[in-house]
Amino acid sequence: MAIKLTVLDQSPTHPVETAPGCANAGQMSIALARACDALGYYRYWVAEHHNSPQFAGPAPEILLAGIASVTERMRVGSGGVMLSHYSPYKVAEVFNMLCALFPGRIDLGIGRAPGGDALAASALAWPSKPLDPHHYPAQAATLQGLLTQTLPADHPWAGLHICPSVASGPELWMLGSGGGSAALAGQLGMSLALARFISPDHCHPQIFEAHDQAWRASGHDGAAGRMLAIAGFCAETREEAMHLAGTAIYRKMMMQVGGQDALLPPAAVQDRRRHFSPSEEAEYRHIESGYTIGTPEQCRDEIEKLAKAFGTEEVAVVTVTHDFVARVNSYALLADALGDCQHGGRHAHHANSETVAGS
Repeated sequence: MAIKLTVLDQSPTHPVETAPGCANAGQMSIALARACDALGYYRYWVAEHHNSPQFAGPAPEILLAGIASVTERMRVGSGGVMLSHYSPYKVAEVFNMLCALFPGRIDLGIGRAPGGDALAASALAWPSKPLDPHHYPAQAATLQGLLTQTLPADHPWAGLHICPSVASGPELWMLGSGGGSAALAGQLGMSLALARFISPDHCHPQIFEAHDQAWRASGHDGAAGRMLAIAGFCAETREEAMHLAGTAIYRKMMMQVGGQDALLPPAAVQDRRRHFSPSEEAEYRHIESGYTIGTPEQCRDEIEKLAKAFGTEEVAVVTVTHDFVARVNSYALLADALGDCQHGGRHAHHANSETVAGS
């Protein structure tokens, strides 16, 4: 089975000295996207985070426009827009405009999480209060209805025109890390992107089956789209890949206890690890076990195994590292190992300083 590889970019705040030619995280996302377009990746999605020292992508609609303008083949989209902060009408207008500028290449992925802490949610909602999560299904349904012009005739916004007019709107996706969004996505006719990298322990194939069941019960045509998103770290040796992954593993440990550490270099993580308690070491290894880490061949084998288990032909990879060039190399090695990306063939490309600077 040929697997389509997708990038899920959280725009991590790499030190600029690790990214030749880039002055900030936004420019690094542009550079990575150009490299991944050449490598044959099928999609490139950008995330939304607020009030975060680690991730610098608060406006996916702006970043993806920049990426789409400098790439040629990949689909580009949001992974995702955190709908609780926004008017569905405004989101529909923004993504219709993107479709007008980049026909046939835009995806709209939405999520119910706030993408930040309570302080950020409060600031985004001011002078109102943050929206209750229970409004999310109605928001998602309204957005879908606006984009497809299928709002019921008695809906107060049924007469709205979504500017500009386009031949086809964005592909519609819903994000989930457990089963909570599967039925809703299926009912609305949205494809489902399942974020295994967030919670591997609660991410299982039955979630896609529930999505399929809701899709069929709602009478939608065709097969329900599905994507599995994993955390992946690829290097020439397994030891190097394990070392590289330390930055993301330690960050997740800190987030689970309310910490806000910046993305630490792998060596600094291992220094701290030497002083871990037995329970901390057990937690580190548990997080590590939920990630795809290894040589190109080891990562390929695990990705193929996961794709088969979850019944999907598309796998998105999240790679958060301290060093930007190491991150580009990881994506290059994966593309070479799987070889059958949608746009590429096999690539013998390994990013270095000159490659990144010129991408």
